Amino acid sequence: MKKTFLLILLLSVGSFAQKRPVDLMISNAKVYTVNAAFKIETAFVVDKGRIVEVSSLSNLQKKFSPKKTIDLGGKAVFPGFYDPHSHFIGFGEMLSQCDLVGAESFEEILERLKEFRIKNPDNEWIIGRGWDQNDWKIKEFPNNEALDAIFPDIPVMLTRIDGHALLANSKALQLAKISPASKVPGGAVEVLDGQLTGILIDNAMGLLKRVMPGETEAQMRKMILEAQKECFKVGLTTVSEAGASQEDIELLMKMHNEGSLKIRDYVMVSVGLRNLDYFTKRGIIKTDRINVRSFKIYGDGALGSRGACLLKPYSDDPGNSGFLLTSKNEMDKFFEQIYKSDYQANTHCIGDSANRLVLDLYGKYLKQKNNRRWRIEHCQVVNPSDVPKFSKFSIIPSVQATHATSDMYWAGKRLGAEREKHAYAFNDLMKQNGVLANGSDFPVEYINPLFSFHAAVARQDAKNWPEGGFQNENAISRKEALKAMTLWSAYANFEEKERGSIEQGKMADFVVLEEDIMTIELSKIRSVKVLQTWVGGERVY
Repeated sequence: MKKTFLLILLLSVGSFAQKRPVDLMISNAKVYTVNAAFKIETAFVVDKGRIVEVSSLSNLQKKFSPKKTIDLGGKAVFPGFYDPHSHFIGFGEMLSQCDLVGAESFEEILERLKEFRIKNPDNEWIIGRGWDQNDWKIKEFPNNEALDAIFPDIPVMLTRIDGHALLANSKALQLAKISPASKVPGGAVEVLDGQLTGILIDNAMGLLKRVMPGETEAQMRKMILEAQKECFKVGLTTVSEAGASQEDIELLMKMHNEGSLKIRDYVMVSVGLRNLDYFTKRGIIKTDRINVRSFKIYGDGALGSRGACLLKPYSDDPGNSGFLLTSKNEMDKFFEQIYKSDYQANTHCIGDSANRLVLDLYGKYLKQKNNRRWRIEHCQVVNPSDVPKFSKFSIIPSVQATHATSDMYWAGKRLGAEREKHAYAFNDLMKQNGVLANGSDFPVEYINPLFSFHAAVARQDAKNWPEGGFQNENAISRKEALKAMTLWSAYANFEEKERGSIEQGKMADFVVLEEDIMTIELSKIRSVKVLQTWVGGERVY
């Protein structure tokens, strides 16, 4: 009897000794791996920030000895969410400004500004963002008369929701020495009856921004950390900085090296000859958190401010077809230099004229199918005859489904029925290469990736309107929508071998939700809460 007991003891000790020690085991979960088979598992183990194995709990318990085990009680687990097109630093800046999002009238904006001034009496400027005249009863651009009456002595700058137009009071315009005669290529200074209205569109905004006081490094750090905290709350583990300066990148790298920056950031360098020369000579910059390997090129403006470049004039502004922010010749030179490097070209194109021009310029260098993964950002209005060019040149459509559901109330007025019918054609675009990157463009749209997931699948707004969805033939499935904010976005960033799915060897970035967005009623998706967010095996929310 004694010998039998010793034998059993030795066998059990030997069995335990063979188990591999790991940091973490996630168990009793519904794990959407988003692997090639789109398999659903129940458990996985993590060690040193990476996924070691994904399988059943019973199988993993035979092989591994975790320091910590978390039983999720059947909750759904997804790969960490991507936002493939966002303005991470700009979002951080917005958090310190007067929030104008959702204001239903210009009068409401004025009240918000008064309250903001009371709370921030020492600010040199009053800066706000988020107004949208399409939400008001009078849907035309405002002017600065009321601003001047309330704030005659302090400069005020209010950026439109899309970031492509602003309203400034006279004090700010005087500081920038902007006059009715001021002109700038790729922009507009609005003048009415010989007087400035305060509206500056696209490149004209730079006339004002150049005289604004910049933030200190301490202020920038605080903004970035606040933005990071908000991203983790909604399950974002990787963002894409759509247009960063060299100084921005240096600060992000510094914070990464210090350990305070935990979110992963795919950085698009804001294009320009100085940045092009510097970064193409330096080469790709890659760490486990920062990936600098693309350039953001600015094709045209936005539809809401009538700056998107169209093949034919706006239906509600017959003398205006929008404009390019960067000339054809400039873009051609940029693409030529980028093509000779290892960098990716990511170009903002909203109107059908801008999309056609950039698709053709891309084709001049790409020539055929390839693995350069050049992207068009937004692709909101693409002429049907141009859609096949995405396939011909392996161009990735990077879209924001919430743009469709935010614009659907007034897009028909801008475009007319025929052009609107072919706008926001995300399903058609996805079919070209079998891939679609779907983000939010925050802070233009809300930061929550589940909003864009819902918009892509239901083609409805937060109130689940319209019934049946807006141009629902271009809706995508839940499976496709999940891939579009995980694996396909990782592919668009050259990161699909590292992230985007819960698979052996990949970084342990994952999200736990209170409800399963793959099975819950569509109308409830936007209300689903994030319970946990993990980056590299570390719980960050």
